[in-house]
Amino acid sequence: MLAAYQFANRKGGGSVIVEQFIPGNEHRLLVVGKRVVAAACGKAAWVTGDGKSNIIELVDSQINTDPRRGTGEDAPLNALAPEKGAEIILELERQGFTAYSVPAAGQEVLIQRNGNVAFDVTDNIHPSVAAIASLAARVVGLDNPGVDLVAEDISRPLEDQRGAVIEVNASPGLLAHLKPASGQPRPIGTAIMAHLFAPEETGRMPIVGVAGTQGTTLIARLIAWLIHISGKHVGLACREGLYLDQRRVVIGNCANWDAGQRLLINRSVQAAVFENDSRMILSEGLAYDKCAVGVVTDVRGHEALGEFYIHEPDQLYNVLRTQVDVILPTGVAVLNAADPQVVEMAELCDGKVIFYGLDPELEAIASHRAEGERFVFLRDSHIVLAEGVQETALLSLSSLKPAKAAQPESVLAAVAAAWALGIAPELIGAGLRTFESNPKKTNY
Repeated sequence: MLAAYQFANRKGGGSVIVEQFIPGNEHRLLVVGKRVVAAACGKAAWVTGDGKSNIIELVDSQINTDPRRGTGEDAPLNALAPEKGAEIILELERQGFTAYSVPAAGQEVLIQRNGNVAFDVTDNIHPSVAAIASLAARVVGLDNPGVDLVAEDISRPLEDQRGAVIEVNASPGLLAHLKPASGQPRPIGTAIMAHLFAPEETGRMPIVGVAGTQGTTLIARLIAWLIHISGKHVGLACREGLYLDQRRVVIGNCANWDAGQRLLINRSVQAAVFENDSRMILSEGLAYDKCAVGVVTDVRGHEALGEFYIHEPDQLYNVLRTQVDVILPTGVAVLNAADPQVVEMAELCDGKVIFYGLDPELEAIASHRAEGERFVFLRDSHIVLAEGVQETALLSLSSLKPAKAAQPESVLAAVAAAWALGIAPELIGAGLRTFESNPKKTNY
């Protein structure tokens, strides 16, 4: 007992908890949701003396020669070092040995009482043991923990053998279940993903990219606001700053890769909007791999991109088409019907296309109407959503604040993007009326 206490308190100055001894082997049960999906147990490690070799040599010849043992993360069992491992040294001292002792021929020496929890026993779990592990996970409020318990026989109820749960781990290792030392590997990745996402879910949040030069900042801010009032926490990276919902947390140009990554790793963000320009696409690339909606306003500004060897509008077209190339097959391209080069991008989209323009007689809009597709336009200063011949009048530009009314094409683009995301026309109208052009002051 004294030796065990000294080992537990080897760093000094801490507290030592004395617990009841539970006989048996250590087990790790992986809980996903409310069920146990995998279980592994540890086994004691022994060597047998030959009367000539010391314990270090016996461990190397009888234990460490196992090809499953190693020091890397891909090895299901650890290589043992009796002269270095504190637990092993303590266990040897309990038996009257050191790592340099030479056991008699035929004498068995316990090297490691527990550990190496890497032997699959999933099929042997008693239902009551699985229920206890699941309950332990719920008690501490974890969805995917590793529950450690000690039992002599995992196929029997714990109360029949004085077994007990000893620990619940928030970040359990998975190697023992993916690559067990013995037994069948378990599809724990599939189980975790099935718990996190419903069958119809993709694991992606809605992402909107806005590319071009015409009013892209206003478009991005309007889209973010419309998503926000639909009930989602939205992040926005644009030239004016970095926004979480409508609060600007960083002031300055955040239409860049680093700001985009900050949004994508923020676990509170449920949808994200990115303003992209040609220079950023050329120098850094888009911050995301795919998006639900891609907006392209125009193909202009090649004169300022000479350092990237962009000298012609056709070369700039190949840059801005990137925004359309990354739209998901279930997504939508929102394109300016008044720009012929932007209209050409429609055939590059894997998903649907919504055109927007001030004039409903634009060729792209007229052909889109004939095909029964969606578009957004102005009629008598009213914003109109149309799908084929069916039309929904949204609201008049005169009902909007001057800053928005002065940029009708930008408003149309934002409306089309919100419509593409499935936001109801009534909510879009309410959002346009309530949008504040001046950002809230930041607390940072």
